[in-house]
Amino acid sequence: MTTITVNDVERALLNTLGKKGMDKEEVKKLAEYVMNFFGFDDTVSDNLLKARDRDVFYTLQDVGILTTFQDQITIKKGKIWRIHYWVLKKDEILRLANLKENDKKKGEYSIYDEISNDVWSRDEEAE
Repeated sequence: MTTITVNDVERALLNTLGKKGMDKEEVKKLAEYVMNFFGFDDTVSDNLLKARDRDVFYTLQDVGILTTFQDQITIKKGKIWRIHYWVLKKDEILRLANLKENDKKKGEYSIYDEISNDVWSRDEEAE
């Protein structure tokens, strides 16, 4: 069984949200916040989350480190009860945590990769 640490989650978030502008201190707090829900397990029941927590989890799902699944059971009167869970994508967290600067997801492409850095600088003489 693969074990994910707060440090793994932090590095994965630095390689994703950090590149989108989240600073290192915010990433560290977010990693600790998330792992406080999971502890030594890799699933969390959605019933435990508040709306604000759920919003954070949806963001992490968009980043690719969380996913969801549901289970259903039949209760006494024949009704179906659905339970939703959040799951750590351990392999993806480890992959993102160990990402090198030039590594990208297969098929990932950005038009900005082709634009040179001097295009982004302002010409101070043009005032």
